[in-house]
Amino acid sequence: MRNPKVAIVTGAGQGIGLAIARKLVENGSHVILNDLEKSLTEEAVAHLLRLEKGKVLGYSGDSSSKGVIEDLLSLALNEFGSVDQVVCNAGITLFGGFLDYSWEDFTEVTRVNQAGTFFLTQAASRIMKDQESGGAILFTSSVTAHQSHENLAAYAMSKAAIEMLAKNLVLELAPFGIRINTIAPGATLTERTTSDPDYAKTWSKLTPLGRPASPEDIAEAAAFLLSDAARHITGQTLIIDGGWTSISPSPYA
Repeated sequence: MRNPKVAIVTGAGQGIGLAIARKLVENGSHVILNDLEKSLTEEAVAHLLRLEKGKVLGYSGDSSSKGVIEDLLSLALNEFGSVDQVVCNAGITLFGGFLDYSWEDFTEVTRVNQAGTFFLTQAASRIMKDQESGGAILFTSSVTAHQSHENLAAYAMSKAAIEMLAKNLVLELAPFGIRINTIAPGATLTERTTSDPDYAKTWSKLTPLGRPASPEDIAEAAAFLLSDAARHITGQTLIIDGGWTSISPSPYA
């Protein structure tokens, strides 16, 4: 019997990250779940443990921090002996017009979204390259990396950057059997977006398939790209937006 895969999922206290972690547990992976907020981490772990599937551990902290990255990987190796799946999902959105955007906000967006993704991938790849089975890494991008969206220049740039990172890393990681792909969700019903009472109604009108995504819609695609069923797919970005980028109507029109 094949050993369960070992996954690390960042930004997994709620929303898309939690849905991905849940799907991986349902598929039999052991999961180390990370979120910046301790309370969200603990609640998410408790939720996943009720599935009574794979083993689930939580580790709270800033996943763009060198120390937290090292701790997450050490936890995986010490508890389970491998690192097979890594989901670089943690990210932040700081809205603002380009002409007034602050140095501090720009630095924070790029630190978390770009540097955090880059260095977690680097550290995980150093482990995966010595594993016979290699590994699978997934980035979370956004449709804003493909279509303009008001007040999101810095965020969109950071997401476009990690899509290019995934393509570029094929050169170095494919020889070790490490696959690296990206998902780019569109409008999705998460705890953050549903705080806007008009969000679901607006995006149901704008989305060709007639509704925004659920976190589970995104998780299904993520789990596929991380699975052995996608064993010949690497360096790709999968847009999951119900067709929005095909026509790209603005929510502000």
